[in-house]
Amino acid sequence: MTESSAPTRAAKTNPLIHVVHVIVGALIGLAEMVPGVSGGTVALVTGIYERAIKNGDALLHALRCLFGNRAEFKQAIQRIEWVFLITIGFGMIATVLSLSKVMHSFVEDSPHTARALFLGMVAVSLIVPLRMIDKADFAAKKIPAIALFILAAVSIFILTGFTSAEKQNPSLIIIFFAAAIAVCALVLPGVSGSFMLLAMGLYQPVIGAVGDRDLSIIAVFALGAVCGLAFFIKTLKFLITEHHTLTMATMAGFMLGSLRALWPWQTDTAQLLAPEGNVGWLVFMMVLGGVIAGGIMVLERFTESEPQTV
Repeated sequence: MTESSAPTRAAKTNPLIHVVHVIVGALIGLAEMVPGVSGGTVALVTGIYERAIKNGDALLHALRCLFGNRAEFKQAIQRIEWVFLITIGFGMIATVLSLSKVMHSFVEDSPHTARALFLGMVAVSLIVPLRMIDKADFAAKKIPAIALFILAAVSIFILTGFTSAEKQNPSLIIIFFAAAIAVCALVLPGVSGSFMLLAMGLYQPVIGAVGDRDLSIIAVFALGAVCGLAFFIKTLKFLITEHHTLTMATMAGFMLGSLRALWPWQTDTAQLLAPEGNVGWLVFMMVLGGVIAGGIMVLERFTESEPQTV
């Protein structure tokens, strides 16, 4: 492996970072079970987003080498930060498997509280992609960056106004393609994979299958997700690498537009309403969500000692 292709390693690693990554993975998994909340947003808030995308692309490249170019396989797997991926993945999978029923009940039984909590988290996390934009590059690309920010915000605002009637006993083929679409939303900040499933009328069947450990649906969904990710992640890595400012501006727009789905006062058909009822409690939950998001950002900065590039 050449020096240029090898990952840059930090001289010293804070062991607490692995615990933080498990917690972050758990939060990503938790977020993806809530319609309107993006796991990609959590990754962006905690500062692991670009690193996760690069490692995900490296993992998919290694799999392609395994089946198509064995000579490069050893070099490919050496470029993957395995501990990073395993800790994030463990937190995600453990949370989804253990809390799918609990989270489903929380969202169903306390929708106003759930949306208010995550509204605060996403609103505060808007500063993350904006802070990642280089000021000099932004000055050179101000007009397209602002245009993409507005377009992304408006598009997601409109998209989150649509829902679909729940589909009973969907076929495995539909589950496969739904997973391929939803996983693209998983890696986009501000775009919720669960909301995409809800919009397609598949949220209840999929989350119910996870809670009931229906292995056939889980396996087909996982396969569809892997296929969708394989097609999407390389494009996303290219955009982040070659058009960083425009990509971050677009992601910030996605996050801003997604706040519509998290407005606590809305009907079952996503029609927005004026604040009413227990306004004080919901405002408190918004503030709590913002504090949690801010705390995660501070914790990640405090413990960060590993490299952010591969």
